[in-house]
Amino acid sequence: MPTSPERVVDAVVFDFGGVLTTPLSQSTGQWLAADQVDPDRFAQVMRRWLGREAEPGNPIHLLETGELPAERFEQLFAAELVTTSGGPVSAPGLLGRLFAGMSPDPDMVDLLRALRAAGLRVALLSNSWGNEYPLELLRELCELLVISEQVGLRKPDPRIYRHLLTQLDLPADRCVFVDDFVGNVLGAQAVGMRAIRHLDPATTKAELAQLIGVDL
Repeated sequence: MPTSPERVVDAVVFDFGGVLTTPLSQSTGQWLAADQVDPDRFAQVMRRWLGREAEPGNPIHLLETGELPAERFEQLFAAELVTTSGGPVSAPGLLGRLFAGMSPDPDMVDLLRALRAAGLRVALLSNSWGNEYPLELLRELCELLVISEQVGLRKPDPRIYRHLLTQLDLPADRCVFVDDFVGNVLGAQAVGMRAIRHLDPATTKAELAQLIGVDL
């Protein structure tokens, strides 16, 4: 698809969890409290599996690329956790409980609609944790959905950004990527995309409006 000479950006690509949804910290906090999970142990596991020094091929990486079934991940994850009283954490349905408090953010839904009304193309690029997506809403808002487990790649692997760009048929510098995870923002920038770290809907809206040069 040809680029538009009138603007510097043709497409805006969004992450899902924590960007198009209510904050992940909110949902996670609700789950930690409900399951009485020790928050320090949870933080340790997340740093080990998702931090800068995470070993490649750990359970989170394999879950996101679809190589590890969600049920098996729940078993491995629960085995690493402990309750505040020192007991075990229940594995069955763990991921469902973790994401139970997450829902689409109305302000971000409005922003995507405003971008489309302004003539921008909108897409999704998401690392999946075996969670269900509101596909009816996402297909209304986005022309393209790239979900990690479906393509066998995960952010910030440069190959998943290049796959996205191929699907959009756009050069990297004509696309903006919005994600709440610094590593994924840096991954997009490394392949030449413009990128914004999402902090909250108002800040992202203001940064996009300035970058694109339209009133959102």
